[in-house]
Amino acid sequence: MSYDVVLLIEQPLTSRDADQVRGLHAGLAEDGEQVVYHLLLPVEDAGAQVQAAMGSLSGDLTGGRPLDVLSTEEVREIDAAAHDRASQALRSSLEALADAGTTAHGETTGAEPVAALVAKVAEVEAAEVIVLTAPHVVSEFFHVDWTSRARRHLGVPVLHLLEQENFDEQAGEGEGVSGF
Repeated sequence: MSYDVVLLIEQPLTSRDADQVRGLHAGLAEDGEQVVYHLLLPVEDAGAQVQAAMGSLSGDLTGGRPLDVLSTEEVREIDAAAHDRASQALRSSLEALADAGTTAHGETTGAEPVAALVAKVAEVEAAEVIVLTAPHVVSEFFHVDWTSRARRHLGVPVLHLLEQENFDEQAGEGEGVSGF
């Protein structure tokens, strides 16, 4: 029997992130339970975002008539580059977890991140979720960040960790938001 944990990440895990995640479940491993991590890395539809932004901007400049600023081929190239970056980020994250001594699987997804997370939790019957992101002060304040949204949809514990900050930094002054 394994203890399955789904990690929703927005950037590649560093070795420090991987050690931090592994440390959360050290007691389970010592008790003989196998902890299995399932990484989920969203891939943004970069081409569509650029096209929408440029179309909106060009519409303002041309009196409301949107222009086709990118060809279909250019949009495909932008999307392919985004998928390549995400695949590399996933590979390096899986390597960081393997180097930390864990068992991990992962995938990229083009689906809406929280919807993909909910589906993955159900698929692997996860015992918990970890959302690992950079600080997003505004979305966190309004509870529309991935963690808050996941907590509303899941019946398992959801922990939010901030990337590349140790537990002391997260629990100290500023509650994980450096620079304030």
